[in-house]
Amino acid sequence: MLSSPCSRVRPLPAAFALLLAALLALPAHAQKQPGFQGPFALTNAQLIVAPGDTVDSGTVLIRDDSIAAVGPDVTVPGEARSIDCTGLTVYPGFIDSGTHLGLAEIGSLPETRDFNEIGELTAHMNALTAVNPNSVHVPTTRVHGITSVVTEPENGILPGTAALIGLHGYTPEQMHLGGVTLTKLDFPSVGRDGPSDDRSPTTIQEEADKALNTLNELWTEAERYARIDSAVAVDPETRRKPEFVPAMEGLIPVIRGEQPLMISANAAPDISRALDWAEERGVLDQVILSGAMEGWRVADEIAAAGVPVLVGSIMQPPSRESDRYDKAYRTPALLHDAGVTVALRSGKTENVRNLVFHAGFAASHGLGKTEALRAVTTTPAEIFGVADQVGTLETGKRANLFVATGDPFQPDTDLRHLFIDGYKLPLDNRATKLYDEFLNRNPGLEK
Repeated sequence: MLSSPCSRVRPLPAAFALLLAALLALPAHAQKQPGFQGPFALTNAQLIVAPGDTVDSGTVLIRDDSIAAVGPDVTVPGEARSIDCTGLTVYPGFIDSGTHLGLAEIGSLPETRDFNEIGELTAHMNALTAVNPNSVHVPTTRVHGITSVVTEPENGILPGTAALIGLHGYTPEQMHLGGVTLTKLDFPSVGRDGPSDDRSPTTIQEEADKALNTLNELWTEAERYARIDSAVAVDPETRRKPEFVPAMEGLIPVIRGEQPLMISANAAPDISRALDWAEERGVLDQVILSGAMEGWRVADEIAAAGVPVLVGSIMQPPSRESDRYDKAYRTPALLHDAGVTVALRSGKTENVRNLVFHAGFAASHGLGKTEALRAVTTTPAEIFGVADQVGTLETGKRANLFVATGDPFQPDTDLRHLFIDGYKLPLDNRATKLYDEFLNRNPGLEK
């Protein structure tokens, strides 16, 4: 489970203890395949410096964990390992704006699903502390050019804080990209949970109203807690500090306007109610909207609020049977056309690798390739406060990039080289190993 400052150590369940023992028994190279740093020079490559900014033939010089130089006239030092990228293209690493990557391993084993907390208010829970750097899903994801992801908790109204991580490192702290900390709010929904949801409209509305009342009560209590905490800080001698409540403590940065609030909402009525609620509570300028499957229905309202949107997943059927089959694919374009700032998210755990196809579907359904590329590079970097570190190929930024044979949104494109924080990483992963094993299978049966 996600940890908090007041977490207690609990004994490991037997199944998880066995799994952990098995992992620890593996040789080091089986647990983690480290990359190695250069300096490297990627020469004779087409460079996508930023969406809409292309250098036809140039060099990227990587030194330590950063891009040391980039452009058509870079001098390659003698000690650099030169990689000829003739006919290849260098892209900045992609960012997935919403996943459970590193927080879940085996769907049927609850002990390995650390994103799902118990209770309505667990705002003090920090997803970063539960990230598993050795997850088999990490290398499977990054070989598709995805070098950073937001990994987030769920369950309850205020399930905790999400973290932006890079997909290389031995500890969660090494993987943490920094930037903003995102407190997550799953806004009470008046929409159905799926095709199997057979609740009546009256029941759905009653349950949503009850959940909204709970949210308002929790938020009012958190505001009161924050006021008392501020008063104590001003006059610690005469004022009594409130009884420590971890969840309330976790909400203080949002209440004070110091931290963004990522509101997850998909149905159009939920989005409208969430924006109204945020305005009433005075936090609208801190809101980042996540999901927004029906955001196109209230696109003008979102644009007027000035709220950025993390759209997705979009590779799914429309939310209503009366909608066109491609409405989910077109949502990013419709939002963008209305003037909304759009980034893309997969919303997945093991299939985060499909972010490139989400972007491809968005590009081919009205968003266009340049804006789709922006939605997985520069825009999320700006939203999460790390535009000075990632999102483009610029001198001084982290060397998070990949080299591909062509358009990364096309299924037939191969990734040839991958760098995260200047480390040249191996491209093998569980999927490639299984492919090689069964392609060259030898059952050992005698005829």
